[in-house]
Amino acid sequence: MLTIDGSFGEGGGQIVRTSVALAALTGTPVRLVNVRAGRPRPGLQAQHVAAVQAVTTLCRGELQGAQLNSTTFTFRPGALQPGRYRFDVGDVRRSAGAASLVLQTVLLPLAVAGGESHVTIRGGTHVPWSPPADYLSEVFLPTLARVGLRASLRLPRAGYYPQGGGELELSVAGHAKLRGLSLAERHEPARLQLRITCSLLPDHIPRRIAARCQELLAEADLEVAVVQAPADSPGVCCFLLARYGEVLAGFTALGARGKPSERVAEECVEAFRQFEARAAPVDRHLADQLILPLALADGESRLRIERITPHLVTNLHVIRHFLPMVFNLEGEGETEGWLCLRGVDHAPEKRKTC
Repeated sequence: MLTIDGSFGEGGGQIVRTSVALAALTGTPVRLVNVRAGRPRPGLQAQHVAAVQAVTTLCRGELQGAQLNSTTFTFRPGALQPGRYRFDVGDVRRSAGAASLVLQTVLLPLAVAGGESHVTIRGGTHVPWSPPADYLSEVFLPTLARVGLRASLRLPRAGYYPQGGGELELSVAGHAKLRGLSLAERHEPARLQLRITCSLLPDHIPRRIAARCQELLAEADLEVAVVQAPADSPGVCCFLLARYGEVLAGFTALGARGKPSERVAEECVEAFRQFEARAAPVDRHLADQLILPLALADGESRLRIERITPHLVTNLHVIRHFLPMVFNLEGEGETEGWLCLRGVDHAPEKRKTC
């Protein structure tokens, strides 16, 4: 049985999510220790428990010790099964735990399963420290399509901090044969699209966010859309999509009680400006999310990354425990950098099951 130290590097929930996904993909039993040991609230939180339980369900595996606040647990995977599934972070504990992080945990196992799957995930869809639904549908999944993973996403209901209660509907084709990807340059200028998702708030709030974004991006031909989404509690998310030909990048700011609408717009545009100041085509968040499918792909991948983050370095460390991939990472300490890696060609006919 493989043992993974959950306190390595940035020591967050990404270690848990990557470990259980790879365990299911490779048929490798795994034991995680020191889970989130250095965090203010150590151990598994609701979204981590939900993600681990979800993968266990997908492969009819065995799970021991994965309760709230656990710092050690064991997972023995079985054979992956496509189908219809429903997961709810609120079943673990009523919270705004990120549905998007549960989605990212189950996506790769479902993509390589032997058939189409449909998954509903309830929880936070626009919450701090996780990609909003807009980023998944407009940046993450379209980029994965270039790798050979076919999936689509719907947002029937938004979920904000602190209540959650949102809903994501994911459809995955299965039988994915992943291939390498080169993202080394981007074509200027960017085509910019602004999407403001708003729920149970006065109309002037999204109007003010849009107006401030248009003021700050006056040189751009900004496309603006406001989505009034059903929700259990009020909230707003400002999402800016930058299209550089086939290269996509996304930037987000969330509203909060007492936070001026104009400040939400300024945070979103500032994140875009920081990205624009560098020449790299891969934003820091996308880099973290791409390396697992690229590690499983057939062929070489080459990414020029906006910023080398501790998340990225930690994720590479975990993946190497499961897969004999070869990679070279240039850059450190939050600088721009390059990642070159050769995937292991984890094709459907080569996958192990227990």
